Amino acid sequence: MGEESGPAHAPRARSRLQEFRHSPFFPATVLLLILAAAAGLFAGSYTYAMANPTPHNIPTAVTGVPAPEIKRAEFVQGMEQALGAELRLRHFATYRDARNAVDDQQVYAILQDRPHSAALDVSGASGATVAQLLTETAPQVGKAIGVPVTVKDVIPLQKGDPRGLALFYVSLAAIIIGFVGAIQLGVHASALNPAERIAFTAGYSVLGGFTIAAVVDWGLGAVRLPFGESWLILALTMFTSGMVYTMFHALFGRWAMLPTWGLMVLLGNPSSGGAVSWPLLPSLLGEIGRWLPPGASVNAQHTAVYFRGHQHAFPFVVLAGWAAVSCTVFWIWRHRHPGGRDTGAADPA
Repeated sequence: MGEESGPAHAPRARSRLQEFRHSPFFPATVLLLILAAAAGLFAGSYTYAMANPTPHNIPTAVTGVPAPEIKRAEFVQGMEQALGAELRLRHFATYRDARNAVDDQQVYAILQDRPHSAALDVSGASGATVAQLLTETAPQVGKAIGVPVTVKDVIPLQKGDPRGLALFYVSLAAIIIGFVGAIQLGVHASALNPAERIAFTAGYSVLGGFTIAAVVDWGLGAVRLPFGESWLILALTMFTSGMVYTMFHALFGRWAMLPTWGLMVLLGNPSSGGAVSWPLLPSLLGEIGRWLPPGASVNAQHTAVYFRGHQHAFPFVVLAGWAAVSCTVFWIWRHRHPGGRDTGAADPA
């Protein structure tokens, strides 16, 4: 009897497994496991990047009347020991040249040698956390080596954004609403054809970018924005985010949320440099962040608000590149995207 029950039990188990896989409980169970893993990954990624920001290297300009070299070397060595980071010194002939480097976001501070003293100019707008660390550390190190050090913030953050987080939240809103909008188009406007889907994604991106900028600037007065430029950045960010999801939907169907969430939220937002400046992020994460839509959006918005006239093309190239690739992949694989309708027949009124 025991020998007969074994072979008979295997088909019964396979039959039950097949029934389970075709029941509504199978996708629910898969989602249960995915959501549990996603919760841990979400907490882990943000904690790893933001809970204990530590500087690795801080680009610093050096200029001014030459002081005894031993004192500069002592000060730099003391700063590096106190910060646990390297000050990457760049020498400039004049203070004006050094200040231009700050405006171009090539350096985060300016160390000026003066007879019997020193001055450290920091830029809160370049990174609030970096500026705070330098401001707290420099006078202590100067006192230890007998050189008075004065610290001044030459590009402070706006009063409505004392922690420098407003632009991060603005860009985060554009990213989240960008792909949530694409999800909702798929649910509530599934009859849209590919070209129409791209057009409506662009439409809600333009309107959404306007409302984000209007609420933050005109409504709350939190940050004074260069409205046209900020609107453009937000609209491009939302469109890119929406099309990234749409591309993944064409490639992976109902599981498109997984790569979208992983790319934009788990990896992109912590490495964007918005909540924690890039010099304080783990080095690899900081390098990756510049090439992802959230980091490009924060970078462009940050420069537009605080460093007008020194905007770089790179973040716009990154956003436009992701948008172009997403649109192209979606168009090539559009036959796999659920929805659409037969354009040969007349549309219902």
